[in-house]
Amino acid sequence: MKCERSSGMSGFSVEETELLQRLYNLLKAKGFQTRMEGVALLQDLCKSSPQLISTNIVQIFDYFVLRISDSHKKVKQKALDVLAEITGILKDALNPVIIGLVEGITKSLNSKDPRVRAAVVKALDESIAHLVSLLKEFSYQWSQLSGQALLDVAERITVLVEWVYARSPEVVEQDALPVLWSFLENKALPVRSANVRTVATELALALYEVMGTKLKKCAASKPPHVQENLDDQVLSWTPPDLPF
Repeated sequence: MKCERSSGMSGFSVEETELLQRLYNLLKAKGFQTRMEGVALLQDLCKSSPQLISTNIVQIFDYFVLRISDSHKKVKQKALDVLAEITGILKDALNPVIIGLVEGITKSLNSKDPRVRAAVVKALDESIAHLVSLLKEFSYQWSQLSGQALLDVAERITVLVEWVYARSPEVVEQDALPVLWSFLENKALPVRSANVRTVATELALALYEVMGTKLKKCAASKPPHVQENLDDQVLSWTPPDLPF
């Protein structure tokens, strides 16, 4: 029997729309046991209807991210355990929300409850592993792109640098550094945009923040003008909101 289709533009059946609304209501409920039901429902839906979850990932995780730092430790632990499991199910569908998830997870790193902390570490490991794969994929995409898309992907690489370097510095050096060198060599940007310098500076600063002087050591093998451009991007940068 086919589900009745809704008349809205979402394209979801009435049954799917009602299911999503039930999920939202459970995840934001006042009672902790009801919130746990919401987490369990999300877990089940990721297994039975991953496409439904993937299509609505941003709105769903606006609610779910609150549960991974829930004030009730049972809800928090359940949400973290579920997150570690569904990361492998949802995979790339998590891309729009993964940074927010990692930020939410890290808020619980100092938990004194050993079970909660164990769940935090497991969820963080799974999420960081996804970020590592994401950085590698963005680096590959960047090498294949041109125009404004280059800058868009470079901005996403910049966001990932901090999180990935903490666990896999070699991945950052292998996949993010070449992007910076291409910027500084002034040869890999077939795009005319006033944002080029801004994007390059933000990437350089993100790398310098995690690598420190090692970034300059890596640049030592590059042509002199690349080293000069790096100094110009990092050392002469001033936050735009500072008065002069």
